[in-house]
Amino acid sequence: MTDVEAAARRFIADVWNATREETAYELVAEDCPGLGGSGPSATLAWHRERRAAFPDLRYKIVDVVASGDRVALHWRAAGTQAGQFGPVPPTGQVVSYSGATFLRFDDKGRIVDVWSVNELFQVLQQLGVEMIPPPPGFTATGE
Repeated sequence: MTDVEAAARRFIADVWNATREETAYELVAEDCPGLGGSGPSATLAWHRERRAAFPDLRYKIVDVVASGDRVALHWRAAGTQAGQFGPVPPTGQVVSYSGATFLRFDDKGRIVDVWSVNELFQVLQQLGVEMIPPPPGFTATGE
């Protein structure tokens, strides 16, 4: 296992699963983009927001690919919605979904970039949100 792979696994285990915020200050660089800013505090803001909605949320790493200064993680997550999630009030519903997170590290082994994709529509459907497609001819500009 490479150093960046070990750091990525630690990021998921400590920050995402164990909510050990001090680990974010060790692993996340000050210029790493996050929720409403950059650095460890902005990274933690996103996780605090998600934890407020899903306090028991747990991530399991499915696959890891590491090369040079980059790590790709395929993960699965599950948790119970006990708080507000965007426009969705607490439902008590358990959700399960998967996603991928891509990390880039600097030469000191700190995360300088995080990019994630996940099955947000699947989460919303599991929470009972009705998805209505736009009418024919609809465009993003509304024209």
